Amino acid sequence: MNLLLDTHVALWAITDSPKLTLKARELIASPRTTVWISVASVWEIAIKHALGRGDMPVSGQEAGRYFRESGYRFLPIETEHAFAVQDLALHHHDPFDRLLVAQALVEPMRLMTHDPMVARYSDTIIKI
Repeated sequence: MNLLLDTHVALWAITDSPKLTLKARELIASPRTTVWISVASVWEIAIKHALGRGDMPVSGQEAGRYFRESGYRFLPIETEHAFAVQDLALHHHDPFDRLLVAQALVEPMRLMTHDPMVARYSDTIIKI
């Protein structure tokens, strides 16, 4: 399975956060799973870290290094992903989350999130 992690889930995975559920840990660690991190998530981390937000304790570069060390793959932002954003319902207004949903639907991939608003977009989204 191709599994795209939303930004918070990705950070929880690399920091071994107790917020990451057992189900999520099992899916991420499964040998049948290829874990993907969107470039949009790295971008979000970099912006929020630069703003000094407490919920982004690592820089984009540090997060990228941890993602690589964990064996995660990076998903670039393609033109088709940007086009797909305009077709999404307005369940959620965060541009980073909307782009992640669009990427997951276009590729296709399963998106893992903790956000109930993001999970409303598709039954292929895994809510933890």
